[in-house]
Amino acid sequence: MKKDMTVGSPWKLILAFGIPLVIGNIFQQFYNMVDSIIVGKYVGKTALAAVGSTGSLNFMIIGFGIGICSGFGIPIAQSFGGKKIKQMKEYIIHSFYLCTMITVIMTIVTVLALPTILTWMQTPADIYEQAYGYIVVIFLGLFATMIYNMLSSILRAIGDSKTPLYFLILSSVINILLDLLFITQFHMGAPGAAYATVIAQFISGIACFIYMKKKTDILTFEHDEKRFQKAMCQKLLQMGLPMALQFSITAIGSVVIQSAVNSLGSDVVAAVTAAMKISIMLTQPLETLGLTMATYGGQNLGANQIERIFKGVHVSYIIGAIYCVVAFVFVYFTFDYLSLLFIDASETVIISEIKQYLIANSICYYILSILFILRNLLQGLGYSFLAMFGGVAEMIARCIVAFCFVGMLGFDAICIANPLAWLFADVVFVVGWLYKRKELKQMIS
Repeated sequence: MKKDMTVGSPWKLILAFGIPLVIGNIFQQFYNMVDSIIVGKYVGKTALAAVGSTGSLNFMIIGFGIGICSGFGIPIAQSFGGKKIKQMKEYIIHSFYLCTMITVIMTIVTVLALPTILTWMQTPADIYEQAYGYIVVIFLGLFATMIYNMLSSILRAIGDSKTPLYFLILSSVINILLDLLFITQFHMGAPGAAYATVIAQFISGIACFIYMKKKTDILTFEHDEKRFQKAMCQKLLQMGLPMALQFSITAIGSVVIQSAVNSLGSDVVAAVTAAMKISIMLTQPLETLGLTMATYGGQNLGANQIERIFKGVHVSYIIGAIYCVVAFVFVYFTFDYLSLLFIDASETVIISEIKQYLIANSICYYILSILFILRNLLQGLGYSFLAMFGGVAEMIARCIVAFCFVGMLGFDAICIANPLAWLFADVVFVVGWLYKRKELKQMIS
């Protein structure tokens, strides 16, 4: 269902658009978390550490794909907001052209470079084989990730956040069932979780494509709309590449931190893996709030509704603050139970480290909220390069922690790496928003 975000109450629009995205993202992270829960419970903490040791590398590559798909959605959203339907369809078909080429290149490069990267990341010897077996399957299945994320980006651009949710729920159910089948019955270990994820994402993507083809006209193109246009590709890449690089540059810092975590041993890797899975799940509403602001900002800029952009930002700040308080309280009173999802109660040291990591991160969630809101808003307004600079700021912060503090403080330094990275990025985005807001006010007058 298309949703025009250029008219109506910003409160209602942001919540109505964001809630299905929250549910969808939680489902997506839920089946990622279930991978780790099943691996940790049925295979053991070594296998859990193997999956976790590749998490930052996974984020770097998958994040690049997600970022470029999200970036491609910006011109689509702006065209939709400006009622330029032919132009919107031209952007859509060229997004498919570019995604196909990018996926092929990414798959070849990542699979060939993987052994070298895992060695450079100081992957512990006792988990190396399972780590490689897991992540190589994920990278070979990049096409499945790209299919779903490109289609979801198109739907979000035209204001439909509900349809992707339905297919994510389907994907989550399939993933969990395949996890149980591959790991508990076929005894495939960590790679079994990867196969389950790729197959589930592929089914979700194909189902979404069939639905869009049959129920909407946005994937129906006239002959002249299919004609390759260099200018279209340049515009899409101008939006998409900075967002993709933002994800990957941010992830480089995460890879550096992961290398530091790996150097502390497989028990610490297991603790950080579990804590990060929980934290990522808890921050999905904040990430979704950001995604909502990208579509909201893009559509209203396309419609020249500048005052509505300011109102939307104010609303998003309040929503983010309320959620951050709720999330911290939830973590404070439930961390013991959350830890036991991944680790046996006998692993008291690991459970203590999970608690420390979660408290240190959750108390700083509002810093992350500002990051998501302003980064995505600025992207929706066409300032994609600022996202890349924000990623550089995050990378610098994590590298400072890894190279300067982990040696002295050990696990304590790992716990402050994310909050420090969020703070560094916020400086970039707040300055960028102040500049862009001044420019937008001039458009009103």
